[in-house]
Parts: sequence; C-alpha cells; structure tokens
Amino acid sequence: MYNKVDASLNFVEREKQVLKFWNENDIFQKSMDSRKEGETYTFYDGPPTANGKPHIGHVETRAIKDMIPRYQTMKGKFVPRKAGWDTHGLPVELEVEKLLGLNGKEQIEEYGMEPFIKQCKESVWKYKGMWEDFSGTVGFWADMDNPYITYDDNFIESEWWALKTIWDKKLLYKGFKIVPYCPRCGTPLSAQEVAQGYKTVKERSAIARFKIKGEDAFFLAWTTTPWTLPSNLALCVNPVETYVRVKAADGYTYILAEALADKVLGKLAKEEGEKAYEVLETYKGTDLEYKEYEPLFECAGIAAEKQHKKAHFVVCDDYVTMSDGTGIVHIAPAFGEDDAKVGRKYDLPFVQFVDGKGELTAETPYAGQFVKDADPNVLKDLDAKGQLFEAPKFEHEYPHCWRCDTPLIYYARESWFIKMTEVKDDLIKNNNTVNWIPDSIGKGRFGDWLENVQDWGISRNRYWGTPLNIWECPDCGKQISIGSRKELAELSGRADAETIELHRPYIDEVTCTCPECKGTMKRVPEVIDCWFDSGAMPFAQHHYPFENKEVFEQQFPAKFISEAVDQTRGWFYSLMAESTLLFNKAPYENVIVLGHVQDENGQKMSKSKGNAVDPFDALEKMGADAIRWYFYTSSAPWIPKRFGENAVMEGQRKFLGTLWNTYAFYILYANIDEFDPTKYELDFSKLAVMDKWILSRLNSAIKAVDENLGSYKIPEAARALDEFVDDMSNWYVRRCRDRFWAKGMEQDKINAYMTLYTCLKDIALAAAPMIPFMTEEIYQNMVRSVDKTAPESIHLCDFPVVNEQFIDKKLEEDMDELLKIVVHGRACRNTANIKNRQPIGQMYIKAEHELDEMYVSIIEDELNVKKATFTDDVSSFTSYSFKPQLRTVGPKYGKFLGGIQKALSSLDGNAAYAELKANGVLRLPEVDASIELAEEDLLISMAQTEGFVADGDNYVTVVLDTNLTEELLEEGFVREIVSKIQTMRKEADFEVMDRITVSYESSDKIKDIFERNKDVIMGEVLADEIVVGGSGSHTKEWNINGEKVTLSVTRQ
Repeated sequence: MYNKVDASLNFVEREKQVLKFWNENDIFQKSMDSRKEGETYTFYDGPPTANGKPHIGHVETRAIKDMIPRYQTMKGKFVPRKAGWDTHGLPVELEVEKLLGLNGKEQIEEYGMEPFIKQCKESVWKYKGMWEDFSGTVGFWADMDNPYITYDDNFIESEWWALKTIWDKKLLYKGFKIVPYCPRCGTPLSAQEVAQGYKTVKERSAIARFKIKGEDAFFLAWTTTPWTLPSNLALCVNPVETYVRVKAADGYTYILAEALADKVLGKLAKEEGEKAYEVLETYKGTDLEYKEYEPLFECAGIAAEKQHKKAHFVVCDDYVTMSDGTGIVHIAPAFGEDDAKVGRKYDLPFVQFVDGKGELTAETPYAGQFVKDADPNVLKDLDAKGQLFEAPKFEHEYPHCWRCDTPLIYYARESWFIKMTEVKDDLIKNNNTVNWIPDSIGKGRFGDWLENVQDWGISRNRYWGTPLNIWECPDCGKQISIGSRKELAELSGRADAETIELHRPYIDEVTCTCPECKGTMKRVPEVIDCWFDSGAMPFAQHHYPFENKEVFEQQFPAKFISEAVDQTRGWFYSLMAESTLLFNKAPYENVIVLGHVQDENGQKMSKSKGNAVDPFDALEKMGADAIRWYFYTSSAPWIPKRFGENAVMEGQRKFLGTLWNTYAFYILYANIDEFDPTKYELDFSKLAVMDKWILSRLNSAIKAVDENLGSYKIPEAARALDEFVDDMSNWYVRRCRDRFWAKGMEQDKINAYMTLYTCLKDIALAAAPMIPFMTEEIYQNMVRSVDKTAPESIHLCDFPVVNEQFIDKKLEEDMDELLKIVVHGRACRNTANIKNRQPIGQMYIKAEHELDEMYVSIIEDELNVKKATFTDDVSSFTSYSFKPQLRTVGPKYGKFLGGIQKALSSLDGNAAYAELKANGVLRLPEVDASIELAEEDLLISMAQTEGFVADGDNYVTVVLDTNLTEELLEEGFVREIVSKIQTMRKEADFEVMDRITVSYESSDKIKDIFERNKDVIMGEVLADEIVVGGSGSHTKEWNINGEKVTLSVTRQ
C-alpha cells in the first residue's frame, strides 16, 4: 500500500528526489496550464544580475516570492511569473574590466568598444546555470526558459518608446547640474544609486583662517572636504543669525557664529578660569554680506580674474545652520548643489579644478592627486602658511559608488535628467494606493523619498547599457527622440536600421538628416541608468506597445512584488517612477518589504569578516523547506533576520519534524491494518469528541492560513500551521494511540484513521505553498498511492476549502481550558517530583467554567489521576501572599510604599485573592483611601498546604493530592515496568506487532507485583509469556523506583 517511511529527518535527499519529479514531469508548466482560464494574478520578479553569485539573502527573497504565487495558484488564479535578468550597467563593465586587465575608460577605448561590448554580453551569463540550480533547489518556480533579458533589442525598443513618451511630455532634458559622480567609473549616478552606497567614515575636516582684506582679522570657516579649498570663491553666512568678532586666547581676531564660539574656541583656554576669547563686536549675518577676504590659494584668484567676475567675499543663504562647524561655510560652486545655488545667486565665477578622473588639475599645487589623497597635503600646506586653525576628525556618512566602492564627488557636469519633480504629486498619489507591508516603510521610508524626490539623472557616460535615444544636430543644436526601430529606419534612410543591434557602437553609426538645417544628426554618446531597465520590465518584457498589448494590459499592474528594504531606493522606485510617468498609476498593488539577512550575532554578513553563509552549503546541509520555514517564522518579514544553523534546525525539529513523525505514525499503522481511506467516508455524526475537536482545529487553522496568506501576513499564517501540527501530534495522536493499536477494524478505529488522514492531507495542502518539498512527499505517498484520480502533484491541487460545519468554537475553547488544566497539573507533578506514570488519587480544579464529564475523564487519564473534581473553593489547599510590584506601584504611590508592603503582608491571602478576582483591584483603606492595586501592581505567590501541591494562573488553579496509597504505588510500579519493556522492544528493533516473551530477575517486592499484575503487563507489551529468571535476546538492568530489576525480551 504505502511506501515505508523513514523516521529520520534527512530532508535534503528527499528534496532532491522531489525536485527530480517536478522537472521530469514538468509540474510547474502544468500548474500554469491548469489555471489559464482563471483570474490573472500577476507577480513581477525583480531581475538579478547573472554575473554575480546568489547569497543567503536571495534564499529569503525567493522563499517569499515563490510562496505567494503558489498559494494564489492553488486558489485558482493564473499566476504568470516570468523570470528576468538584469544585464546592463556598471556591475557588468567592472567584471569585464577585471577579466581583461583594464582600468578605466581610457583603457576600454584603447581595447576597443566593440570587443568590450561583446565581452559584456558574454559575461552576464557567467553564473546563469548557478542561478537556475539555486532557484530549483530553493523551490522557486518561475518561467526560466523564456525570461525577459534587459539587453534584448525588443526590450530596448520598448524603453525607447518610454523615453520618447517622456520626451514628448517635455520631462526629459539636458542640464548642467551638480551630480553625484564616480571618478573611477567616469559617470554620474542617480539619487537612488547614491542612497545604496553610504558608508560611515572618519576623516580630517578643516577649520581654515580666511584673512579679511585690510584688517588683522580672520573668518573661521569649516569644510569636510579640504580638497575643495583651492576652488574656494566665497564664504557663506546665515543672514539672520548672530556673528561675533572676538579676540581669542591664541592671539588672533576671529569672526564666527556666536552660537558656535564656545564649541570652536573653548579649548584655547589653557588654564582653569582663563577666558578662551573676548567678544569685541556682534553682527547679523547680513552685516557681513559682501565683506571681502584674501584667497587661500592663488589659483582661484587667477581664475576669477580671467572670467572678469567678482569673488572672495561673504554671501548670505539660510541653508547655513548652527548645528556644527563655525556658522560660516566655504563655497566652491563646482562641487555642491547648495554652493552652485549660491554661486548663481551672486554670479560667482565657475572654477572646477578637478578633472573627470577625480584628480586635481595643473592650476593647483596638487596636480594629478586624487581628491581624497590630496586632503592631507592641503591641510599640511594650510598649516605651514598659518591658515589652518584646526583639523578635527569628523565622523559622517559619505557616499561611495555602489558598485566599485570609490568615494563619490559632487561634480558639475552636463547630464540628462527626467523631471521627476514635475510628477511628484502623482507619485505620492499613486503610492497611496499601494498596500505596503509594513505600511511604515511604504508611507514612511518610501513615502519620505517621494516627498523629497529629485530629478532622475538618467544618463551614464559608459558603454554597456541601453543607448539614450536622442539624436542631436551639431550645426543647429536640434534634438529629436526616436521611439522605435521603424522610426529610426525612416529618419536615417537606412533599411538595416530596423535590424541593427541597438547597443553601442553599432547604434552610434546610424545618423539622421536634421529636419531644421539638413545637417547630420548623431546620437548623443550616453547610455541610460540600468535602473531604468529594471523599472521598464512590466511593459518591456512584452515588447509593449509594439506587440502583446492585450497581454500587458491584463498583467499590469502587478498584484504582488517583494524585495529587500534597500529596493525602496532601487527597483521599487524605478517601477513607480516609470509607471507614473507613462501610465499615471502604481505598478504594483501589494509589496512585502524584506529585512536583510544578518549573521546569528546580528552583524552584516561579508566575506572579509568571514561570517558570510554560502547558500548552497546551507541548502545542502539543512534543506530548502527548513530554511524557507525559518524565514517565514523567525520574525516579521521586514525585520532583519539573524540567520544561524541552530535557529533553522530548531524550526526543522519543532514543525517539520513533528509533521513528518505524525505522517510516519499514520503510514506505519495504516500499513499494518492495510487501511485504505478511499473505501470510507468521514461520518461526522459518529465521531468521538477528540475527532470532532481536531477537525474543528483543522478547519480553523486552514481558515486562518487562508485569510492570512490572502492578506500577506506570513508569520501569522505559519503560526496557524505550527499550532495545529503541535495540537495534532502532541494532543490528538497521543490521546488516540490506543484507538490505532486496537485489534480489528471497528468503527472507532476507522474514524481515528479517517480523521488523521483528513488532517494530514488537508494540512499538507495548506502548507504546500510554504514547504513545497515535504508536502509533495507526503502527498505522493499518502494520497496518490491510494487515490489514482488525485492530481499528479500537490501543487496541481486546490487550496483546501474550509468546512464551516466542522468548526465548533465552543469545543475548541473547552479543549483549550482542558489543556491549560493539564499544563498546570503537570507543573504540580514536577513540583512534587512525582512521575506521570505514578497514579495520583485526587485532584481539584478551580476554573471559570466547569467542563463536561467527558473532558474530566480526559484530564484524569492524561494526568493519571483517579478522580478530578471541579470546585469553587481551593482555599483549604492553598493560600496567597502579596508584595507590591515596585515598577508600577512606586511611581503611583511612592510615599505610601512602606505602608503598602506592611498591609499586604498582613492580609488574609485567600480573601484578598477573592476580592481581587471579583473587583479587579485590591483596596487598602487602612493605608490611604486612594490606593487601588490591580493585578499588574502585585507580585502574587501561591503557598501550598502539606500533602497538596497547587499551580495556576489568573483563570485556573489546579491542586494535586500527593498522598500515595500502597495501591497507587503498586500501579505506578506496573506502569514503569511496562514502559521499560516497551523501550527494550524499540531498542531491539522489534516490529510493532511482534509477540514477545518477557523474563525478569528482581526482589520479592517486584516479583509479587509481577504476579498480581501479570495479565495487565502481558496485554500492554504484547507478551505471550512472563517468566522468572532466564535470559532473552535483549537484556537490560533497570532501577525502578529504587528497586533493581533485570528484564529480558525475546521475539517469538
């Protein structure tokens, strides 16, 4: 019937067999085909770059991105999920540079653009096979045979359509702006790229002395970028702040902000009581406007003279703050957005003494030095000339290139921009339609980003990327945007323009005739930001609008996407930006934001630290289901995960192991009894209370899983599964073992089998989206082996439908109360140090609700108690004592604390506890009429009466009578003997139904117990004979309640 189930938790090898089954039988494609007529539920897969290896964080994203589509497929939806590859951009170019031994743009151009582009195209597929194997091992289902590829000409043509649409809306423009610029890569970066590369750095800043013209006095100005000082053209003050002229203890006269004078000059006081400075005069910022000073470096003065513009004077702007520095800011308009704004306002000269490689130019004393390398030399020279007041170390966040790790500089240059500021209101409006999980990131972090949106610097001065589709006439300056290959062929007059590869250098060769002056128009040299590629995937993957218009409209917007939190500045933004620009609607409806994966100590993983986890090693060691389950349950999705083997294996043991062992239990006994569930119906009216309870729990759990997955609440869905499996294994199966062991096939046994089969089958279906491998294994063996009409795979099944008739909330509540009673009863046994196999005569229960007799019999059996009695009064067995909870009582009644402690210690404990339960508070009028102490204000201890042990909480109190009679003690011995023999059967590897002979040697006391209870023991352990003396095939000595016993078992 069923294949025998190995009880070991070696899931990895089983997962490999399941993956083989899926692949050989094309199960993923069948799951897609089977739902083609269903409602479309679109999932977008954020494209990875295939020239980089997957890391452990990709297991998390793939686990989430696979699970929701599986669930929606089981709910009858058609879930198209095309895989994609992000193939353009700096990451690829840098990899190829390393491969070819090149360094920088000059060497690339010497090598040749065409062979370099060919190498890029090959490089992007370096790890494609690894990614596909990785995705399969994780259980990530997506169409990888027909992926979208961002370098594909059809994809690029769709981007050209988008860019032309944006151009036609007058939202694409060329501007001279301060841009974040990577000198290593020789290209500007977008604001979202900059946001991904910040690092905390500690470096020297400079407080420089700027000599005021015609005075023996100096402005003190602060900068965190000393390399910009040779380009200084002005000093900026806040127009409304107060500034002071001071005589300082170092002998100099300074002007700086009053609010910062103590902070800057305070350390000049060498002795206690000595003044660091004396205020000579005060000014408003506007009083200092246009006051002139001498240039720090001659080169800036020469440049200003050549441009016939005034420089080196004080300017005013309210961007200057009093939070740090001196309240006076040095202005170098070529190297900062605020500086450039002030420069335009005061018509300052433009001086840019840094070249495209980030090196200072020949005009300065630091020619050829990289900007950051020049910092210490600038400080050294200023110090030598007496122009350096101080060079304090300054820790701050500084942007680095997100790909090559080079410090960025803010640099004035011509670039192409998309006017996102023009559509800011639409961005915010569209974002407000999205269900962000969590809302705090969507409306907070992402919403704040949109509130402060900047124009998108779209152009890159590079080679491997989507070419910017602007053609420009060098004669008259006319610019046009070309939106398709057909338009390109028409305007160029070249028939081959419809088939030419759209990358550089091929596209650069296509020229057009200028419609204005008939000159020859050439394409501008830039390519575009690769984030535009990934943001274009909703439409470009379909080659929209050139074909598949209906498919795109059916699959846009996405119902669901999910990526890590850093994509608020990346893919989440580029999708929203392009969708708003082109369609003025949000591109996605539901977003699950994922926290990053850290090491088990909460540290960021990195190869250099040696704490990075190889995802392939982790999957090979722990299995995909176990790791997936960890990511679903360890915390809310957006919280960083502390990934470690112990945490994963704990989840494997508790949930996966419990489910597997329950399934193995069913298979073992169903095979013994040759039970075939297809021959029976589940007749609810004939079921025992335990059956009805577990079926109610099953349907409540399925309902909770369905509702939570439907609303993207992943931990809550996982918790519902976990709690049900725990109830099924540790309560239902444990309580019903005797029913499965019973002889024959009576109706009660059939009911137990059918109930457990139904629970295992339906919970496997409900858990299939989360743990796809194990549930497939269970389904194939337990369902398909007996039901030939069942679908070929669990992933071709529908999600289980809740049977509301089976849900009995009163039954579940009663069983919950019963379980609480059992927990407290076990705690009483532990306190009394009485094993559960030792029967107890009497127990008393005080609870809010008295349970029916059938529940009482379960409590008695479970706790091995002869008689359990519900009572309203347990005061004869227990008493209570009270102390104040200082954390809450102190702030409220601090001055009465001594009196409260004394009053509580003298209370009648039981009477006070009854008052507390009845009124919700204890009043102590003898201390003060105002005092009312709630339960959270009290530390409550329960004292025991001798011969009785009690345990409880605010709702239930359980008391055990620990006085043991001789009869009870003997019964305890019998249970211990049975337990030891059962253990030996298992150790000897006997089959469950094997008959045995038991022999023993012991004291007279134990012999008498054997004689009096022979039939009971033989029935429990399947023994045909019990003999005194002799030895069997398996012998062991035991200490049973202080008595030495040698037991032997032999298989018949």
